[in-house]
Amino acid sequence: MTRFALTIEYDGRPFMGWQRQKHGASVQAAIEAAAAAMTGEAVVVHAAGRTDAGVHARGMRAHLDIARPVTAFRLMEALNALLRPAPVAILDCVTVPDDFHARFSCLARHYEYHIVNRRAPPTWEKGLAWHVARPLDAAAMAAGAVHLVGRHDFTTFRSAHCQADSPLRTLDRLDVVQSGDRIVVSASARSFLHHQVRSMVGCLALVGEGRWTPDDMRAALEARDRDALGLNAPPDGLYFMAADYPAD
Repeated sequence: MTRFALTIEYDGRPFMGWQRQKHGASVQAAIEAAAAAMTGEAVVVHAAGRTDAGVHARGMRAHLDIARPVTAFRLMEALNALLRPAPVAILDCVTVPDDFHARFSCLARHYEYHIVNRRAPPTWEKGLAWHVARPLDAAAMAAGAVHLVGRHDFTTFRSAHCQADSPLRTLDRLDVVQSGDRIVVSASARSFLHHQVRSMVGCLALVGEGRWTPDDMRAALEARDRDALGLNAPPDGLYFMAADYPAD
């Protein structure tokens, strides 16, 4: 049995999310079906994170075990061929030690949230970014983001359906950068709560619009109450960018 680590890119629009589900297509099920078609084995794919419906990935990390003798390159090529026409691509495939686990070995996860900030609606990026027509003050958003960095109780920014044992998380980075009509919010942490990034971005957008002050971000955080959340951003603009591991 050989363990392989995958780096995966996907467009989340056709899927109910990463995780295998009974009521719709998922990225996990698509890759598992491709692996089973190639090897004839019942394969389970474990990922660094579980993205929601409509959320995308440019560098999701995952692993799977294959009993059949196969090289990493051959496995990658076969999976990509069998995944077509689904918008899922294996960007890299390497062998890893048996104790590597895409989820439990992960040291950090990195996300980006993309906002198209202009009057005109997006065309080819529809579903790939959040369109906000009102002008956003990216500097004010960055000032509000500072209040969330560090170790906090993120109950306010946690989905009511979150299954994590604790709302405590350490947010290592929350940057807001504007280039033309695009604003990108970058977030890094060892782990995130369900909807945490989308909830933080939604409230930062309120700051950008002037409906909240940067200090209102701190007040929302300190409330430790989901009712204090101002806005949960849609999934369209969210991307799982990368995951860090000890071997990296």
